[in-house]
Amino acid sequence: MVGISDDSIEDGEESKIVVVPNFADSVSEGDVRWEKAVGDQVSVDEVVVEIETDKTSVAVPAPDNGIIEELFVEDGATVKAGQKLFKLKVTAAGAPAAKPKEAAAPAPPPPTAAPAPPPPSTNAHPPPSTPPPPTPPPSAPKTQIPVAAIRHAQALENASVKTPPADPTKEISGTRSIHRVKMSRMRVRIAERLKESQNTAAMLTTFNELDMTNIMEFRKTHQDTFTKKHGIKLGFMSPFLKASAYALQDQPVVNAVIEGNEIVYRDFVDISVAVATPKGLVVPVVHNVDAMTYAEIELKLVELGEKARKGALSVEESDGGTFTVSNGGVFGSLMGTPIINPPQSAILGMHGVFERPVAIKGQVVIRPMMYIALTYDHRLIDGREAVLFLRKIKAAVEDPRIILAGL
Repeated sequence: MVGISDDSIEDGEESKIVVVPNFADSVSEGDVRWEKAVGDQVSVDEVVVEIETDKTSVAVPAPDNGIIEELFVEDGATVKAGQKLFKLKVTAAGAPAAKPKEAAAPAPPPPTAAPAPPPPSTNAHPPPSTPPPPTPPPSAPKTQIPVAAIRHAQALENASVKTPPADPTKEISGTRSIHRVKMSRMRVRIAERLKESQNTAAMLTTFNELDMTNIMEFRKTHQDTFTKKHGIKLGFMSPFLKASAYALQDQPVVNAVIEGNEIVYRDFVDISVAVATPKGLVVPVVHNVDAMTYAEIELKLVELGEKARKGALSVEESDGGTFTVSNGGVFGSLMGTPIINPPQSAILGMHGVFERPVAIKGQVVIRPMMYIALTYDHRLIDGREAVLFLRKIKAAVEDPRIILAGL
């Protein structure tokens, strides 16, 4: 909701002052990034400024059609709820004020007839004869220029001057210059949380591998029907989130967290899903995964993913998860050790699917395989529980029927 502190009327034109809207309870301030400048024409609900908080970006639209008259804070400034942002001069239907018509130029006077030339004089003398051209001076002796000098001059003529890149975050042009860019509030918060996780948890990672043959065959068989019914494709994330929820129910300690000298057990399964965006890594939360179907999970992931990429996630949609799933496989990762997302106690890392030779019933066959990794807080979770938890995920993805059978 757009905050408006007051209205004023000057010379018959209404102006509105827009203020910072109220943040969620866990957010107190944010950094300003202007999308418009003074003098810009805006329409109602057009975004004028975005306020980047620790968790998400809050878009502040224009409350009416008009022209930006004044900005009260600079780009990059930190603001709090209720603080003045900009002043908007309201115009009809967003149209700029009409320019006065220029006075019509006077019609040019009619052309005046040129006077007749005088008759030629009978006593005119013939023109004098043209004098002969002067004799050119003797040519100077030719100077010989070394070939090396000619090539050097040609190199200088064809040389191009390199300029520093316009955006040093996207290219390196080789000018050996240095550019300092202020970290976004979200990137600062990500750095703080990762270092907090590293300093607090006793992190340990265990690995396993999955045979993706069955789940890939399942997708291939039902993909057309699934797409026609739900309008989206069936991916790998829904089987892994459903298997993770099933494993969390089997090992509740992985769903718990340490707070002070107590262990807090959560009687719900809310799984955070790591999503890469241009502004950094965000982790929207899918609530109550244990009660959802593959289709419901996929639809929710599409919704949250679109909001994450647009910076439109609410605080409730990006906070409060009990477990995280990170899929580095979309970028071709073979194996990695994910970092726990505090205040959680474990995170599952998915990786790329690659064909590898494996031994099955005494024979070497080629199968699509994926390495999976579970990083967990060893202060709370013992190695036995971690290994059993990861094996449960492996079994539930390779053969989802065990979830239906409760095995």
